[in-house]
Amino acid sequence: MGTVTETGKRNGHGPESETKKKGAGQSGAQESPSFLQKFFLDQLKDMYYAEQELVKTLPEIKSVATTEELEDAIEDHTQQTKRHVKRLEKVFHIIGSKPEGKRCEAMDGLIKECKTIIRETEEGTMTRDAALIIACQKIEHYEIASYGGLVALALTMGLERAADILDKSLAEEEWNDQLLTDIAETFINVEAEHEGKYNWDKKIWVV
Repeated sequence: MGTVTETGKRNGHGPESETKKKGAGQSGAQESPSFLQKFFLDQLKDMYYAEQELVKTLPEIKSVATTEELEDAIEDHTQQTKRHVKRLEKVFHIIGSKPEGKRCEAMDGLIKECKTIIRETEEGTMTRDAALIIACQKIEHYEIASYGGLVALALTMGLERAADILDKSLAEEEWNDQLLTDIAETFINVEAEHEGKYNWDKKIWVV
């Protein structure tokens, strides 16, 4: 009889055995995340760093823009980015992780390019705005690709709530990218064409 009882417990028929079984299962899930889960968290940290860097950089870009239209677009992007940081923190909370960033070399490079454009273009010119729009759209395209990937991963792992939150940020990035295109095509690119020619070797404007 004793042997049957022990066998029953091993098979999960006793309450004590069931508790241990559940505990072991939960512990295993926590200690052994899948590669996809690790990759999702890694990309989440990447975007958290990137968005925080943008919150610091966008006001600088806005301050050197020539037109009010571009200033307003960059201000909109700044406010969106602050919301994106908060949303990412919510996603960290959903998956039970502490919000923290991981250095994003791609975003660092894009921000560096913006600062180079500021140094190499004349203040108050349409050409500066045209160049800044291209640089800002490169940033937007990186964010669109990143958020799109995060949404897809979240859905694959069954994280519907996280996917919904990330999708809101994705939609805002796409909207802002289109806004920049509209501003450039409406008048900035055309007016920049009539300002003069740029000597790329000497890095000076020839009027």
